[in-house]
Amino acid sequence: MTDLIDDLKWRGLISQTTDEKELREALKKPITLYLGTDPTAPSIHVGNLVVLLVLRRFQLAGHHTLPLIGGATGLVGDPSGKNEERTLNTTDVVEQWVKRMTAQLSKFMDFETKVNPAKMVNNLDWTAPMSAIEFLRDIGKHFSINQMLNKDSVSTRLEKDGISYTEFSYQVLQSMDFLELYRSYNCTLQIGGSDQWGNITAGLDLIRRAEGGSAHALTVPLLTKADGSKFGKTAGGAVWIDPEMTSPYAFFQYWLNSDDKDVIKFLKVFSFKSREEIEALEKTHNENPGAREAHRELARELTSLVHSPEIAQRVEAAARALFGQGDITELDEATLSAALAELPRTQVKSGEEIPTWVDLLAATGVVDSKSAARRIVKEGGAYLNNEKISGEDFRLEKSHFLCGKYAVLRKGKRDLAAVELI
Repeated sequence: MTDLIDDLKWRGLISQTTDEKELREALKKPITLYLGTDPTAPSIHVGNLVVLLVLRRFQLAGHHTLPLIGGATGLVGDPSGKNEERTLNTTDVVEQWVKRMTAQLSKFMDFETKVNPAKMVNNLDWTAPMSAIEFLRDIGKHFSINQMLNKDSVSTRLEKDGISYTEFSYQVLQSMDFLELYRSYNCTLQIGGSDQWGNITAGLDLIRRAEGGSAHALTVPLLTKADGSKFGKTAGGAVWIDPEMTSPYAFFQYWLNSDDKDVIKFLKVFSFKSREEIEALEKTHNENPGAREAHRELARELTSLVHSPEIAQRVEAAARALFGQGDITELDEATLSAALAELPRTQVKSGEEIPTWVDLLAATGVVDSKSAARRIVKEGGAYLNNEKISGEDFRLEKSHFLCGKYAVLRKGKRDLAAVELI
């Protein structure tokens, strides 16, 4: 079990620990640990997966895991990483998000195994019954305002626009979670992102003051991309786990389009492949980066994990089919629609005469003019649904629309556009 720390280090998944030597010693036997996730949106996103999959690694190593959903802390708002107050969501909204998150977490943690099942907990269960007087007398008395003011998440806000008492109290609530789990489950380790270090160590102090006990903390570095941009963001916003918010096709493409400089790092962080398997992919990648095999393995594994192996196969087939490496007519409407969602497009109305291929390509903006589109046809680089177009006056018909709705134009090998029949 102590090999787990070495593996996490190799994967770049350890930022800080309270005492690595003592933690290694503790991990020689199964321990109980927890990770808290607040319901701040209708879905978790790929950024949440960084630490969540660390929790999964602990479970696979034989440790007892408590995924905690912040039904209470989600109503308050964590100041970490924020320069201004969060908008407080209603109780009903947070309750709905808690239900959605509960279902999503079941994809990544094993709650069914008889040997070592994960156990879901919600901090609203022990926070809601507590009165304000009990909170202040039993929990608040253990906190020093001076120490709380020195926490990075608080001091940063105080230097700018200030912080409300509500968000200032967040670290007290999170610390109470650690104390509650320590008492109820003998939980002796909390993990989280590196921005949570102050909140986690405050929990350690509370356990020491209230129970005379000791526990451990481990944080994971916040992930950034090679170009310095924030991980998990695209031009369209966050990359979500919910297929209604980020389609499986777009999810697959996010990983497939990873920067060459990032792909091995992402494999270490997100993949459950062994060190030997990842090092073999790294060798292949360095020898022939154009083949993008490491990218494909990353996209396959993550899409299979988040959605399903069947969906991963389907969206990969769609990606290949769009570029003439498969039968585009076999794609179902939902997959085809998701695959075309980010492409330049134009629309034609049902019942009206459908324009020529040249007119449509120009209308999508892929080329600057109709003359440029005509030149593509003359040079043999014009395709409709992966079939070559040979005449400049070629006009689309209703039968050309896949699923009765979409037609795919291609210029050369890589430039795609969509036509939608409305």
